[in-house]
Formats: sequence, C-alpha cells, structure tokens
Amino acid sequence: MSSAGHGYAGAPLAGPNPGARSETWLWIAQRASAALLGLCVLVHLVTIIYAVRHGLSGEAILARTRGNGVALAFYMLYVLAIAVHAPIGLRTLCHEWLGWRSASLNWFIAALALALFAFGLRAGWAVFLAPV
Repeated sequence: MSSAGHGYAGAPLAGPNPGARSETWLWIAQRASAALLGLCVLVHLVTIIYAVRHGLSGEAILARTRGNGVALAFYMLYVLAIAVHAPIGLRTLCHEWLGWRSASLNWFIAALALALFAFGLRAGWAVFLAPV
C-alpha cells in the first residue's frame, strides 16, 4: 500500500481548507489597508497642521477642496481603506470574543463595509461640491 496522501501512522492527510484561503485574503486585505491608512492619516495630519499654522478657516478649507479632483481622489482612497480595514478587524473581534462564527457574521460585516463606504463617499462628494 502506498503512503502517498497519508500522514503519520498512515492516517489520511486533511484536504485543503476552503476557509483558510478566504482568511488569508482577509489578512492580506487588512494589512494592505492598514499600510494605506497609515499613509492617508499622515497626509491628513500634515494637511491639518498646515491649515492650522496658516490660520485657514473651515470656509477657506472648503473653498480649496470644492471642485478639487485630487482632494476627492485622496478622500475616496481614504474611505476605501477604512471600509476595508475596520470591518475586517470587527469581524475578527466578533469571531474571537463573541464566538460569532455563523454566516450571519459575514453578512453583517459586508453590510457594515458597504455602509461605511457609502457614507464616506457621500461625505467626500459633499465636500467636493460644497457651496462657498
């Protein structure tokens, strides 16, 4: 008898775990979004410091962001990173702390991610179109 496909003491090896692949992709997505968030937060803080040091009012800031495609693209990237990163982290917390392992957790997290993305897009669009 061949030992191919068998582990220690002839026990069959476990087949590939389909959940492991999705967990790996979630891990990669969270790490990539964390890196992007780090960059976005840095740019955001530098912008805030610049605005404060130059005495810019909220009205002056909105005047600079209104119609500014670069600012809109940056904000949308920031929102996307948040909408990916936060729900994955919350999913992990719910899984580990609450023992929530059913499919409903994934549906809840997907709905949360879509809500974060939609509300973020709406906020970014409002700033882009802000009246003077």
